[in-house]
Amino acid sequence: MSEPKQLVKTAVAAKFLDLAPGTLEVDRSTRRINIPYYKIGGAVRYDMNDLNKFLDSRKCVGTER
Repeated sequence: MSEPKQLVKTAVAAKFLDLAPGTLEVDRSTRRINIPYYKIGGAVRYDMNDLNKFLDSRKCVGTER
């Protein structure tokens, strides 16, 4: 059996990523940052696993810019 998803609201996801909630709201329409999210009725939720993957994808090592 798979582990249950830990879904969080936009404000929690934004705080975790050190972003303004509005940044994630704009991203949902522009896909500039392109973080996956769930739309459940009128509610938007982010999976903590996806947020961690996003951070890992932005990791720089050494002299990378």
